[in-house]
Amino acid sequence: MNPKGILFDFDGVVVDSFESHYSAWKSAFKELFNEEIVPFPKSYAGKSPMIIAGYFCSVIGKENQTEELFLLKDKHLDIYFKTPKLLPGVHEIVSFLSDKKIPYGIASNATKQFLKNSIYHLNLNFTTVFGVQDYEKPKPYPEAYITLAKALGFTKNDFKNIWVFEDSLTGTKAAKLAGMIPIGILTQYSEAELKEAGSILTFPTLLEAYNFLNNN
Repeated sequence: MNPKGILFDFDGVVVDSFESHYSAWKSAFKELFNEEIVPFPKSYAGKSPMIIAGYFCSVIGKENQTEELFLLKDKHLDIYFKTPKLLPGVHEIVSFLSDKKIPYGIASNATKQFLKNSIYHLNLNFTTVFGVQDYEKPKPYPEAYITLAKALGFTKNDFKNIWVFEDSLTGTKAAKLAGMIPIGILTQYSEAELKEAGSILTFPTLLEAYNFLNNN
């Protein structure tokens, strides 16, 4: 049976945006501190940009400038925008959902402007989109997915029949806490890691997820 709705994370599910984000972190960090940034830690994948900024600042003992780095990175992300790489299956699954009249949207810990820029440049058919500025408590809290589900017209009784595509442990936890069905995309973590975090099914990309839905 098809889900009532499908909610998507963005980074690592719809797009490979690592270079887009990390290049902005690097240039912002260099401008602010005149130092080279450390490598991005995998364990921070999917976390809110403020938490990531806090980590980078803590490495050089500049925690008091966390918000400054966060704001500058967001500015660099917009000014020096790099279009992320579209991952396989996005157009197919969105067309399938539109044909079946299954509501869908994006809830991401990325900033709203980055999401809008990416959707525009990649010509993606997503009209209901939420970014980190839209929540009081970003993922791993469930607010992002609850906010999106309600915007799509769902009530709490529907949540148990809503799929959430996630590639991070942070987002998988958020989906689980929202009472929805986490579906893992294997761009960051292994099947075992995502299932341990709560994923009910896993797929390499959205293309395999589309094929699964289309054949059921």
